[in-house]
Amino acid sequence: MERSQELYANDDQNLEANLIDHEVPESSSSVSETKNYKQWLRVSIYVIFVLFCQPLATILERLYYENGGKSTYVVTLLQLIGFPVLMLFRFFSRIRQPKSTESSFGQGPSFTTLALVYICTGLLVSAYAYLSAVGLLYLPVSTFSLILASQLAFTAFFSFFLNSQKFTPFIVNSLFLLTVSSALLVSNTESQNTSNVSRVQYVIGFICTIGASAGIGLLLSLIQLLFRKVFKKHTSSAVMDLAIYQSLVASCFVLIGLFASGEWKTLPSEMRNYKLGQVSYVLTLASAAISWQVYTVGLVGLIFESSSVFSNSITAVGLPIVPFLAVIVFHDSMDASKIFSIILAIWGFLSFVYQHYLDEKKLTTSHTNPVEEDTQT
Repeated sequence: MERSQELYANDDQNLEANLIDHEVPESSSSVSETKNYKQWLRVSIYVIFVLFCQPLATILERLYYENGGKSTYVVTLLQLIGFPVLMLFRFFSRIRQPKSTESSFGQGPSFTTLALVYICTGLLVSAYAYLSAVGLLYLPVSTFSLILASQLAFTAFFSFFLNSQKFTPFIVNSLFLLTVSSALLVSNTESQNTSNVSRVQYVIGFICTIGASAGIGLLLSLIQLLFRKVFKKHTSSAVMDLAIYQSLVASCFVLIGLFASGEWKTLPSEMRNYKLGQVSYVLTLASAAISWQVYTVGLVGLIFESSSVFSNSITAVGLPIVPFLAVIVFHDSMDASKIFSIILAIWGFLSFVYQHYLDEKKLTTSHTNPVEEDTQT
């Protein structure tokens, strides 16, 4: 009797163990689907930040130039000085986030390493921000924004060496279409709206914009490398800290340049003589600064969730939005060449997103197959 009870007990335990073994894949599958959903939700939010805030900030900076603003250092600061907004967001995120979440990723980099990272990236950010400010001063806004779209090619180039970026046919197609889109708009607007700019100034603006594009591509590839080799923890706090401290360092460099150049002395008279009024002057600068910081969060967030090439593809898609806004705000012309260029940009973006979808599908399949094999075993 006791022997039979033991056999029944063992059978019950084996049955229970088998049930648990079959439940684990279902549980892990549901967790994987939840993580996938949350990741795509975050990616969607970051995409919205980049697509809307970058064109808005560019238009506001051009509005500053069009109505009497002359300081390139001020326009440079607009891209950086709004980091206190990120500090507030970081503070409230820490209140809501459990401490165990932050400490569960292991030991992070040392203070010296972090300081070196923030100083180097901040210096690079200040350099390309100043170059883009000079480019926007001397070039038509449409020309400027679509030369800047060449940053996608620079990002792909630097990512190939720094991050071993692989180029599939869809990625190559995306890069080609986005590059052609930019080239068409540049060739179309090269001779437009340059009556107040000399030939030398136009060339300077062109070279500075290309330099800014290369700087952005290098920075994005470098950030992806840093998250993989230095930070070694994929948390939202690491993304926010990088955005905050590199902006802080870059702002310090630009402020030094502002006071060293003497441009700060002209700012009071510039505000008084601003065509739209002093209140509009302050609102324009403040809105541009906040827009750039929200854009920075989206940009770094996309690198964290995907890759620097994907992040820059979204940026390149956002740039053709500027000509449409320029038609409304500055009454720029919109011809067939511009419309065709924007269609090419959207096509290139969709090509890259499709490749990203294929990669995600392949990754999900590779995770699912081992689970199915373990279940059958």
